[in-house]
Amino acid sequence: MPDDVLLPLPRLLVEPVVRAALLEDLGRAGDITTDAIVPAGERMEAVIASRQDGVIAGTDAAAIAFELIDPSLAVSVERPDGSRVAPGDTVIRLSGPARAVLTAERVALNLLCRLSGVATATASLVEAARPHGKARIVCTRKTTPGLRALEKHAVRAGGGSNHRFGLDDAVLIKDNHVAVAGGIIPAIERARARTGHLVKIEVEVDTLAQLEEALSVGADAVLLDNMSPDTLRQAVAMVDGRAVTEASGRINRETVGAVAASGVDLISVGWITHSSAIIDLGLDAA
Repeated sequence: MPDDVLLPLPRLLVEPVVRAALLEDLGRAGDITTDAIVPAGERMEAVIASRQDGVIAGTDAAAIAFELIDPSLAVSVERPDGSRVAPGDTVIRLSGPARAVLTAERVALNLLCRLSGVATATASLVEAARPHGKARIVCTRKTTPGLRALEKHAVRAGGGSNHRFGLDDAVLIKDNHVAVAGGIIPAIERARARTGHLVKIEVEVDTLAQLEEALSVGADAVLLDNMSPDTLRQAVAMVDGRAVTEASGRINRETVGAVAASGVDLISVGWITHSSAIIDLGLDAA
């Protein structure tokens, strides 16, 4: 299997999220509208199609939503996660009990539209950065509560990479940690004394002087926060390969090229998961 193939998330991770969303929507009495109007034996063919350009993510979650309502419903994913779509492109085909299609429709679309928005936003930054350097676009922990695994998968669908999944992944020393510890050097020394030999230590720095402190005690990675492209270039030269360099701070499609041109290894962007626009997808009878 090629290294760049996007593997689906294990169903064990996705199903609880979808199940919780369905339970929230079904409430105490189920879909009283559909159950009152649609005969139990009625069948239908339907498609979920894109209404705009974008990158798809969340097809597994959408499929599981329909399957949980009625396992007999046939669900065919025609544009898997990572696919680019244009208006009118069919993403998923459905065939089976009409009640199941209509009851699961909103939860399936909520997840699919949301996650495709994350993938599309990520792809836009990846494309804008690519001509200017080697930097990878990475996400942050600024995710929707309960959707972190799915949103981080959507980032990968858009061509990005993942930062920490949680607080236990790696040490990331931020400005408030430094303030409490009394400086960058004691913060790193305390972290190294308390963590295992496989745990990486990254530290956030705002100035070149702080960067020098972090390098003096062997930080594995440095988060260069809110630095101008010129300062980033100086920082990359100072690091000289001794640590992974990560740029962060209000980076968007218009500014990402200049940041990438500085030579940093990573560009972390919080808004791709916390405030990206959804992609408009709709379900219609075929």
